[in-house]
Amino acid sequence: MRQSVKDYLGRILSRYSIKEPVYEIGSYRVEGQEQFADLRPFFPGKVYIGCDMRPGLGVDQVEDIHCLKIKSNRIGTVLIFDTLEHVENVHQAMNEIYRVLKPGGMVIMSSVMKFPIHDYPSDYWRFTPKAFELLLKRFPICEVEFDGDPQFPEGIYGFGIKGKQESFLERHSLNPVRFLRKVIV
Repeated sequence: MRQSVKDYLGRILSRYSIKEPVYEIGSYRVEGQEQFADLRPFFPGKVYIGCDMRPGLGVDQVEDIHCLKIKSNRIGTVLIFDTLEHVENVHQAMNEIYRVLKPGGMVIMSSVMKFPIHDYPSDYWRFTPKAFELLLKRFPICEVEFDGDPQFPEGIYGFGIKGKQESFLERHSLNPVRFLRKVIV
């Protein structure tokens, strides 16, 4: 977990109301991050389920992101931070996330770009902002950000909201945005 991820999550939570239940994919807290990587305090009073491919600290439910054992349209919010680079079939994973999200549900995600190779089980990918736009293209409302050098960002961040754009916009009095790319300084 990087501080920039927690900062991004804080900005999203200040702008949008979060639907329950909240599922964190890749919730296993590695050695040295036992307290720092705990995102539950961001969601007081909300149903929060930590999922990972292996049991351990922070994991309430063991899941394979390629084939989630969760019924369709059941999750309000999916968090997937600094995990996608470890997912073998990223497009299948995004299909599964879309499937389990309720209409109006949100995925909030991040990944590293300028970061050392790190395993578990393997480190397969580095994403650009355009790659996140591609992964979020089926969401009617989405936003992609990055931090660092525009030619070699340190991290990529994004969110997408499933469902009809009009109803979400009406609830939040927003103008439609298909892709808004921001640079975090």
